Amino acid sequence: MPFWINLIAAVVSAVVSAGFGAILIPYLKKLKVGAHILEIGPRWQKDKEGTPLMGGFMFILSTVAVSLLVYFIIFKYREQNLIEQPKNALWQLLAGLGSSLLFMLIGFADDYIKVVKKRNQGFNAKAKSLCQAVVVVLTLVARYFLGGKTTVVIPFAGEVDFGVFYYIIMAIAIYGFVNAVNLTDGVDGLCASVTLVYSAAFTLIFAVLGNWEYSAFATALAGGCLGFLVWNLHPAKVFMGDTGSMFLGGCVVAFGLASGLELLIPLVGIIYFAEAMSDVIQIGSYKLRHKRVFKMAPIHHHFELSGWSEYKIVFVFSGITLVAGFLGILAAVIYSAQ
Repeated sequence: MPFWINLIAAVVSAVVSAGFGAILIPYLKKLKVGAHILEIGPRWQKDKEGTPLMGGFMFILSTVAVSLLVYFIIFKYREQNLIEQPKNALWQLLAGLGSSLLFMLIGFADDYIKVVKKRNQGFNAKAKSLCQAVVVVLTLVARYFLGGKTTVVIPFAGEVDFGVFYYIIMAIAIYGFVNAVNLTDGVDGLCASVTLVYSAAFTLIFAVLGNWEYSAFATALAGGCLGFLVWNLHPAKVFMGDTGSMFLGGCVVAFGLASGLELLIPLVGIIYFAEAMSDVIQIGSYKLRHKRVFKMAPIHHHFELSGWSEYKIVFVFSGITLVAGFLGILAAVIYSAQ
């Protein structure tokens, strides 16, 4: 499959995302959909009070539209060149987009309550977790009926069959990583930049594996994040909100599941993993020892309070993701050669 299709998808998605921002941001300002900043955060974060929220709709629109458009381009290309169409390709793509959009709806509900109630916590944590659990179950059910497997590729050990425990493990992993991506959204441009690199890596991983539908999906998301960064780099003119970060979390796990190389999620998504674990360690340490390990969690706030600029945090965290992405691509190459 010609890679120029992916390049066009990236450019179109970036233009649509950035262009939509020129329309969306003034509209959000008119509605007074502004962020409320917690008092416990770094004091300079209070300057961001009132920045428009729910800007994630910029890359959500571009990702969904471009992914579906490119699917039909790929379908026609195969048809014209007498290439066999993969089984359930459209349903696999719709499953990934669908689960991401369902997570987005949970994030949107959270953002809506923040705006209407003027409080940063959003809606009840138990209700939010329950909604996420329902989407996780639906995601795994869809995967099962679309020919899902129960084996995990483990380096130097081959494929290990976990049986029914596969779905239990993946349920925990999906729930954890969707929320980990949400935690990463705490510094201007951070979540979008890390996810841009993560998506770019999976663009090549899917190309290596011959999954061109998801390669285009990953490319569209990378382009969408790039367009969003036009408005979100420091000083941010708009925040993605939980609307955007929950959608990104859904995409992050969808890529790992669709690749069949689930361990690439924590590998390429090492920053998401570090953000979540820093929160777990901080809470655990304080409850057990009444001492904090970090100046503030998630870990990007620790570096922020240590004197790092927001640009430096974005650059370093994205760089780490880039290195992890290369390792993920290498793993995919080795797997496909076996």
